[in-house]
Amino acid sequence: MLRFVFAIIAILACQPASAQYYARGHIIDDLVQKISWLRCSLGQRWQPDKLTCIGEAQRLNYNEIEQAIAQANTQLGGSWRLPTKSELQTLVCDTCYGTKIDSVLFPNTAAEPYWTSSKNWVAPRNRWSISFMTGESYGRFFPEQRLAVRLVSDR
Repeated sequence: MLRFVFAIIAILACQPASAQYYARGHIIDDLVQKISWLRCSLGQRWQPDKLTCIGEAQRLNYNEIEQAIAQANTQLGGSWRLPTKSELQTLVCDTCYGTKIDSVLFPNTAAEPYWTSSKNWVAPRNRWSISFMTGESYGRFFPEQRLAVRLVSDR
């Protein structure tokens, strides 16, 4: 019985405040930041009957991201974009086991760095990323490198 209680506590500990997020199919609304997230990484597809993302996260460089955003805007409507460093950092779940993101809201997220739109102010050629393997931010990636991508839209 005690193991069961600890298991429930562990599951609940990695869930963000439910009042902040609202799921609408393939989109998660962040009611605090007033933005909407795609639940799946680019390259993946939302499977509503299983409430999960299927496929592999695609790794893109900055030029390819521009094309992917244009395609997302055409296919999904709205104005999708790369999140800022601070926006993407809010998805990090320090208490989550394994991948450092809520796996119910953002299933099958790759445990690796994701691009942000923020330039590194120390090395302006570099861009910031957030790693969902460590939960840390890194400012060492060049725009030509390929990282995973999650898009956001203003509400």
